[in-house]
Amino acid sequence: MNEIFTFLGLINHSHGFIFVSHMLLVGIIVLVIAKLATSKMQLVPSGVQNLMEAYLEGVISMGKDVVGEELARKYLPLVATIGLIVFFANVIGIIPGFESPSSNINMTLLLALVVFIYYNYEGIRVNGVVKYFGHFMGPMKILAPLMFPIEIVSHLSRVISLSFRLFGNIKGDDMFLGVMLMLAPWLIPIVSFGLLTFMAFLQTFIFMILTYVYLAGAVLISEDH
Repeated sequence: MNEIFTFLGLINHSHGFIFVSHMLLVGIIVLVIAKLATSKMQLVPSGVQNLMEAYLEGVISMGKDVVGEELARKYLPLVATIGLIVFFANVIGIIPGFESPSSNINMTLLLALVVFIYYNYEGIRVNGVVKYFGHFMGPMKILAPLMFPIEIVSHLSRVISLSFRLFGNIKGDDMFLGVMLMLAPWLIPIVSFGLLTFMAFLQTFIFMILTYVYLAGAVLISEDH
C-alpha cells in the first residue's frame, strides 16, 4: 500500500522517511496533549486536564482488577504512555493523507520489546533471580527439564504476539480503508471511519491490558508456585 497518497510523501517518497515522520508526529501530539493537561492545573479540572484525568483513572481502574490498585498506580506511567502512543499511532492512519505508524512492524516490535524487557526486569527486581526463574520450573521438580524450555518459549512468543497482533490488525485496517476510498470515496467510507476508530480503541485496550497481565505474572509470584 505504499502507493497510497500521504502528505509527507510529497516531501520524500521513501517509506522509511514517511514512517519515521509519522512516528515523530505521534510523539509530538502526545507531548502537546500532556503539556496542555498539566500547564494550568486546577482543583476542579476542565478541558484537556479533565479528559486526561479521566483517562488516567480509567487506566488505573483497568489495572486494578489485574495487579491491584497499588501496582496499577505504580505502573501507570508505563501503561498510560503506551496507551497514548498506540492510540494516536492507530487513529492517525484513519485520516486521509496520513499513515498509521503502528501498521509498521518496526514500531509494534519496539513496543513489545519494551514491555518484555520491563516486566522481566520487574520480576527479577521484586522476586530475585532465583525465585523468578524458579517459577519457570513448574510445580514439580521432576517436570523442570520439560517446563523450563516451554516457559522460555512462551515468554518469547509474547513479543511476537504483542507486535504482530497490533501490526496485523492496523495494517489490515489501513488496507481496508484504502480500498474503500478507491471504490467509494464519498459516502460509504463514513461507516468505515467509525468502525476503524472503534478498532483503534480496541487494539489500544488489548495492548494495555496485556501489559498489566504480563507485569502481574512477573511480580505476583505465589509462594506455592
